[in-house]
Amino acid sequence: MAATKKTAEATPPEYWAEACRHLTKRDRVMRRLIPQVGDVAPYPRGDAFSTLARSIVGQQVSVASAQRVWDQFAALPRSMTPRSVLKLKVDDMRTAGLSARKVEYLVDLALHFDSGQLHVKQWGQMDDAAIVAELVAIRGISRWTADMFLIFHLARPNVLPLDDATLIQGISRHYFSGDPVSRSDAREVAEAWKPWCSVASWYIWRSLAPLPVDY
Repeated sequence: MAATKKTAEATPPEYWAEACRHLTKRDRVMRRLIPQVGDVAPYPRGDAFSTLARSIVGQQVSVASAQRVWDQFAALPRSMTPRSVLKLKVDDMRTAGLSARKVEYLVDLALHFDSGQLHVKQWGQMDDAAIVAELVAIRGISRWTADMFLIFHLARPNVLPLDDATLIQGISRHYFSGDPVSRSDAREVAEAWKPWCSVASWYIWRSLAPLPVDY
């Protein structure tokens, strides 16, 4: 996750204010956290292919390293499109700082987009589970990555990313006085968040981070 940069074109999800009102009424922790965080919200940006490609490049490296490699990789194709990426030479991608595994993942991602295996234009009408199923079929895309994509790119309002360690850490701190938290515990806490689990998760992340999170 990285810091969010608000742009003139970017706007928060249209449901954000409604979700905050709901959460402050239903949940004692959110009643405290939302005013503390203040008037900030995530701003969805970028296209689907670039967003997922960035997630692959950033796996298991620091934010700074991920940005450096992304900048070098993004300078290779004429445009950041699946077809342009498929035309790149493996050696050039490796020289940009990508591991052999990440090169394979990026090629598989580009193939999925270019071949039409993904129903990108229909994602707006598809439910979360169907989109996740398509995404995790791509090499290098985990359930965590799919959940982050739903929250930050598609702005889906009710995603509970149980594979996110920071979310579990935050639930432990705010709801269980730091005691260990199971997935069942997290689900129980999130019952009060529905149908705005994505928004509540974002405030939990924000409570532990000095800058707004983005994906």
